[in-house]
Amino acid sequence: MAAPGAGTTRRLVQYIVVRSDLVHTLAWPLGAVITQACHAATAAIHLNYDDPDTQEYLSELDSMHKVVLEAPDLASLSTLSETLNEKGVAHKLWVEQPENVPTCLALKPYPKEAVHPLLRKFKLFK
Repeated sequence: MAAPGAGTTRRLVQYIVVRSDLVHTLAWPLGAVITQACHAATAAIHLNYDDPDTQEYLSELDSMHKVVLEAPDLASLSTLSETLNEKGVAHKLWVEQPENVPTCLALKPYPKEAVHPLLRKFKLFK
């Protein structure tokens, strides 16, 4: 008989938070906004490539788990980035160039329970 919890893997999640006002208020094309999220996610992985959680996340290529949340505007995205910095949570704030517009941020992969409380107020991106 297996020990309790044997064979279970912890759930690593990469959270991405995207400004919803880019689509709903500023009328950015949806494809452009998706591209921003892809840039941020790739950058967060690259910047934290040697991190053990990132390596574990990448080793399970066919079962990666991402959650895309929405921040209503620039102020809420900036506040979240500041909070994550204060808490020591590794992330990449993506700033679109040459416009110099912060569009989204992505965390490195973390165990869900480690960062979910910091993101609880953000809803799934729609």
